[in-house]
Amino acid sequence: MTALEQFVSEWQDSGSGARQAFEELLAHMKTFDHTRMEFVARPNVSYSVRPGHAQQDKRTLFAMVDVIDDDPDNRWLSVCFYGDMITDPDDKGDLIPGGLLGEDGYCFDLDGYDAGQLAYLKERLTQAHGNAPE
Repeated sequence: MTALEQFVSEWQDSGSGARQAFEELLAHMKTFDHTRMEFVARPNVSYSVRPGHAQQDKRTLFAMVDVIDDDPDNRWLSVCFYGDMITDPDDKGDLIPGGLLGEDGYCFDLDGYDAGQLAYLKERLTQAHGNAPE
């Protein structure tokens, strides 16, 4: 079992649906060709999945899907993208200057399960993956 699989299997969701949302985003990313995923665990801070495209040269990832762990009984998600890799037609994200590994990015917070927001984030993930090869 990988560290990511162990993290998900041990996650006791508080009822918010954040775990289910995270699992759906993971499943979506696993459908992408030429994609590797790095898992970075920082207990009491965040658990981060960092997908990267095999043909990326300038950057190591095209998104960051974080489970924010500042309150383990009430985890939530923050999904971030480089500003030049996605569009945000519904203006749902927050522009974070220098916020994604020192570059401008968009972050979308998800407190629980929201099918509409998940669909929107999956579209952004697909878009970022498509724009990742440089």
